[in-house]
Amino acid sequence: MKRALWMAASPLVKITTYVVLILATIWVLIPFVWSLQNSIKTMADIFNPLAIIPFINYRPTLDSWIKVLGDPGAVNALYSSIILSAGATLLVILIGTPAAYSLAQFEFPIRTKHLNFWFFSQRVMPPVVLLVPFFILFVQFRLVDTWIGLILIYTTFNITFGIVILRDVFRDIGRDISDAAKVDGANTWQFFWFIALPLCLEGLTVTGIIVFSFCWNEALFASALAPQHAATLATFILASRGTQGVNFNIAAVNTLIAIMPPVLMSLFVHRYLAGGLSFGAVRG
Repeated sequence: MKRALWMAASPLVKITTYVVLILATIWVLIPFVWSLQNSIKTMADIFNPLAIIPFINYRPTLDSWIKVLGDPGAVNALYSSIILSAGATLLVILIGTPAAYSLAQFEFPIRTKHLNFWFFSQRVMPPVVLLVPFFILFVQFRLVDTWIGLILIYTTFNITFGIVILRDVFRDIGRDISDAAKVDGANTWQFFWFIALPLCLEGLTVTGIIVFSFCWNEALFASALAPQHAATLATFILASRGTQGVNFNIAAVNTLIAIMPPVLMSLFVHRYLAGGLSFGAVRG
């Protein structure tokens, strides 16, 4: 069907589509190319406008990579980012999945649209407004600069997003599947565990990747509430400024390291990602 529509499109539509796709690709690749080039340059070559092509206009060097990978602070920041993002994503999936399934399959005294509006409203308030109250809470409960504190923060901010997305995933499960399971003697828990979850695996995977990316890229609360021992990679990148200004080669290496995990995750689960974007299509 999609191929038929594309073949029937006018030449102007096809040319416009190709131009938009090419511009979008260039726009997305510019940060990657900039980071890759500057990560193998010296500071002198970075400020040299003629240093464009490696081995011709400048001599590549791995000094910046060696410096970053040999820095215990960078390794600790990478380790913290992995622990925090994975921990928060796991909590969001564990807590959000049953909640989303309940909203999709059951009726409540409060109308479902009111519950959905409440979940959406949690994403409206700017996070910076909650920075001071959370800091006071962290001081009271001694959670400043701890992994547990940041995991709770990230879970709080992302669980509403996970519930809203997963609710649509579970809502796409046909009533005929649920009725057939009940006829076969399956109770609510068995239907959820053995039927609903396998059918919605792609949606769960996509939700997990998106939540992981949100947690991985968060810098505001990480820099304010965990500046040292539990510092994340995003915080470490913000600290790339030295006494002589921004160390662009170091910042480029940190940027590439920060980009790699979400990109690699997307590549490994591409099969689930492509199907999960349809949000839980029913399978026969």
